[in-house]
Amino acid sequence: MASFSVFPFHVGDTSNERVKLTPFNPEQHCETFFRISSSHPEIYTHFPLLPPTSATELKSLFHSNSTTHILSFSNPESFAFAIIDKTRPPSAEDPEGELAGTVSFIRTSAANLCTEIGFIVILPPYQRTHVATNAVGLALRLAFESAENGGLGLRRVHWSASTMNLASSRLAQRMGFEKVGVIPWHMRFVKGKINGKVGNGRELPPGSDPEDLWRDTLSLTLAWDRWENSAREMAAKAIER
Repeated sequence: MASFSVFPFHVGDTSNERVKLTPFNPEQHCETFFRISSSHPEIYTHFPLLPPTSATELKSLFHSNSTTHILSFSNPESFAFAIIDKTRPPSAEDPEGELAGTVSFIRTSAANLCTEIGFIVILPPYQRTHVATNAVGLALRLAFESAENGGLGLRRVHWSASTMNLASSRLAQRMGFEKVGVIPWHMRFVKGKINGKVGNGRELPPGSDPEDLWRDTLSLTLAWDRWENSAREMAAKAIER
């Protein structure tokens, strides 16, 4: 188990028959994550960070002293999970299956009982399978379940996606999230044109570096009452497909 410092308890594994979320361990998971992802830089197309150049660099993101970087263990608002595909054979990374990706709780507030599902990466061999829906469903169950039942007892979960990342927004909506609106000019990708980023497709603001790109972000949210009344069932049906 690992500590989630904005909450006064530890977070362990959460799983169903096909997928397990377990606290991300850089020493255990980074080598495989980098090996599988290094030939697919497109994974980072919509993220502000660049693809790491080595497993060591990837580990350094988690071990950073930054209290704001979303992957840093020093950031009290974030908690990273490794996604394990339990339908695959046991591996060096996990006795129950293979490392299939990662997902995090970010921008978490104990005061406001909310979090955001972020930095969700499904590694290429596991894309377009059961992995994404099961991982998000488990994360939502953990977020909304009461502390007595092993959850965080949150009241709202947020989701942000580039307006150009249709797969991300469609996944969120399948799991019960509702669109709130679009944040224009939300993120600047410095030198994005030469770093493999995808912009918002609009003309750059006056005075911009011509190599920069900007991301517009679709904001989606899911509150506890919608989860209880309909979204829990929507998520269950998505997982069963």
